[in-house]
Order: sequence, then C-alpha cells, then structure tokens
Amino acid sequence: MKVEPLTCALGAELSNVDLGVASRDPALVAEIRALLLKHRVLFFRDQDITRAEHVAFARHFGDLEDHPVAGSDPDHPGLVRIYKSPDAPNDRYENAWHTDATWREKPPFGCVLRCVECPPVGGDTMWANMVLAYERLPEPVKTQIADLRARHSIEASFGAAMPIDKRLALHAQFPDAEHPVVRTHPETGEKILFVNAFATHFTNFHTPGRVRFGQDAVPGASQLLQYLISQAQIPEYQVRFRWKPNSVAMWDNRSTQHYAVMDYAPCHRKMERAGIVGDVPY
Repeated sequence: MKVEPLTCALGAELSNVDLGVASRDPALVAEIRALLLKHRVLFFRDQDITRAEHVAFARHFGDLEDHPVAGSDPDHPGLVRIYKSPDAPNDRYENAWHTDATWREKPPFGCVLRCVECPPVGGDTMWANMVLAYERLPEPVKTQIADLRARHSIEASFGAAMPIDKRLALHAQFPDAEHPVVRTHPETGEKILFVNAFATHFTNFHTPGRVRFGQDAVPGASQLLQYLISQAQIPEYQVRFRWKPNSVAMWDNRSTQHYAVMDYAPCHRKMERAGIVGDVPY
C-alpha cells in the first residue's frame, strides 16, 4: 500500500489497496485504522466495490447508523444515499462546515463515503483538521472555552424547513445533545475544537467570570461561538478532494469537519455513505 499525504494539515491518498479485499481482511483494516488516526481523512481511487463490501468494510470500525432524514439503501441498512439531481432543490445542509450528526448523544466515529456518480467538474468536498484548529487558538481563548459546553440541534437544521408538527416530532425523537466545546479524542488523547454548524448556543456561558452585566451574555456568547465555528474556514487547516466515480473517502468524524461544495447544478451527484456509530464526547 502506498500512502501519499495531500496537505500539511490532513489527508492522504492510499493506492494499491482494494477495499473489497479489506472488507474481509482484519489485518488490513487495522493498518487503515492507524493511517486514519494519523491523517484524519483517507482517499481511495478506483474502488469498484459492491454495496455489501462497502458496508462490511465500514462495520469493521463499529455498528452503522441510519439517518432520520436521508434515506438508506433498503437492502443495506446503514448505507445512506445522498443523491442530488437537477430536480431536487439544494438542501443547504452539506454545504456548510460541519461534523456529522453532532446532534446525536453519540456522534459518529467516522464515515466511509463512495462516489457513484458525479459531475464532470465541481462537487468537491473539503475537510478541516479541528485538532490543528484548537492548537492554534490564542491561549486566552483556550482558557475561556476550557469548560464550555454547547447544544447541538437537528431541529434547528434538518427540521427547520419542516412543518411545525414534523419539526417538533423530530425534536422529540432527537432532543438537542450537549457536548464539550473542546473534546478529547478517545484514541489519541488530542484536544479537538468541537463546535460546528449544528451548534446553537453555549449552555454554561452565563457565569460571573464571563458576564459583568446581563447584556454581556447574548452578544458575548454568540460572537464567541461564531468565532469558534469559523475556524474550520481557514485554508491552512484544510484539504480538498475532487471526486470521480468509485472514489472513496473515509474520515475521522471526531477530529474533522467537512464541506460539500454545491457548485455543480444542474448535474447529478450520487454518493453513498456508511456512518459508523461513535461514543459520548468528553
């Protein structure tokens, strides 16, 4: 297997590896897992694998999860179909910097995403290294956010365009999750800046140490949250990948954010994603 780093921040392309074979080879999976922890997002070209092999490979890393809004392949639960067409409107969820499903109590460990069909030009995906984003924060900011926690909401994102009864039902099924603003990677021990587009507000900002008067609370908290969310936009923390059919990306959802660039209308873009169940952030 050949490993070619793509940027100084994150990302590596692996060649001379077949994920269909890897789906049946635990030793190869262990090698890929070690590279995932090192590079955070891995890319594979020319992976003409079956949906069953896609699912089997991802399951080496944990159980798979369905998505309450995006549909799964009926024959392969956990394989979510992200299909765009000229007839489908932009849904405004993928083209924002985000970490997948942080509105869950246990956000995903990671994802394995395969391109089925893509535009001839456009439709790239970008990833950002949120360990690096935390490391390079000013020290006073690190001190300020060390104990902060934030709420993450599916109701305010996927649910926002739904009729109110469906939105409230979605919220009842998936209440807002609360996570630390700085989480610890459970395998590497690294500190990670863990707020993204699903984060709506801090839950413990209003303390005497941060708020002189009541009017400090709302602008102080919201401006700080937006500043933290904006760190993923820094190009020095990013890698960008151009898709081709049968290309695969696998990323560590705990330590990265990603952004699917929606610049390809009116073309088709068909992706299939296996999301791997994670753990409770701490």
